[in-house]
Amino acid sequence: AAAAAGGGEKEAMQLMAEADKKVKSSGSFLGGMFGGNHKVEDACEMYARAANMFKMAKNWSAAGSAFCQAARLHMQMQNKLDSATSFVDAGNAYKKADPQEAINCLNAAIDIYTDMGRFTIAAKHHMTIAEIYESELVDIEKAIAHYEQAADYYKGEESNSSANKCLLKVGSYSAQLEQYPKAIEIFEQVATSTMDNPLLKYNAKEYFWKAALCHFIVDELNAKLAIEKYEGMFPAFSDSRECKLLKKLLEAHEEQNNEAFTEAVKEFDSISRLDQWQTTMLLRIKKTIQGDAGDLK
Repeated sequence: AAAAAGGGEKEAMQLMAEADKKVKSSGSFLGGMFGGNHKVEDACEMYARAANMFKMAKNWSAAGSAFCQAARLHMQMQNKLDSATSFVDAGNAYKKADPQEAINCLNAAIDIYTDMGRFTIAAKHHMTIAEIYESELVDIEKAIAHYEQAADYYKGEESNSSANKCLLKVGSYSAQLEQYPKAIEIFEQVATSTMDNPLLKYNAKEYFWKAALCHFIVDELNAKLAIEKYEGMFPAFSDSRECKLLKKLLEAHEEQNNEAFTEAVKEFDSISRLDQWQTTMLLRIKKTIQGDAGDLK
């Protein structure tokens, strides 16, 4: 298989060279007179074939580069959709080798899609870029910006559940970066939009709980008022284990009682596991208790 892959790469490189030649001759005066466009179309096809051969050989950079060539030629011939598709193929290949180049290609595709008014597909690619910033480049600020843009486009197209999915990412990351007012606004907004939906209202309590945690880090009194407000808006929140835990934590916090705080968290966690984000927020709240050692043990 390795030998075949090597052979495939060689063949792909030959195809690339041939395609380059075709493009060059289509630009010459004579070449242009004798079916210049036809040559560019052939070249496009060759680049795409070469790209797929490189993919089979797992040479991701070469595949990305070949798809990019095809994308630019499609653009030259005004085949906008084909160009966008090739840029996306390039982005997906580069994702495995060069995350920044993947982002550049996906951005090029997004420009074409938004220009054509295809906002749902543009949103989807903004999400992909956000995920690359999240996991590959670990630039949370940029991930937030792309999730926000995606949410914006989804909302405009009435895809509210997709928009909410992106907004929840923005909320969680904003809280992580200690931008609590922004996080609170988002969690409240998503909670309010889901609590009237019979299929989703079970999730609303989770979003109110997250908003309350953010309030609590900023100010204990605010948290108290927010929890009362949420119970009024969404009575099912009152009966939730999250709400009961919040009340215990408020009480422990008022008494500056570290042990009671930790005990309440442990008891909750033994029944429903707290994830990394919730644990981080609870630790930040606990740090505001005098003489805290900064753990939940």
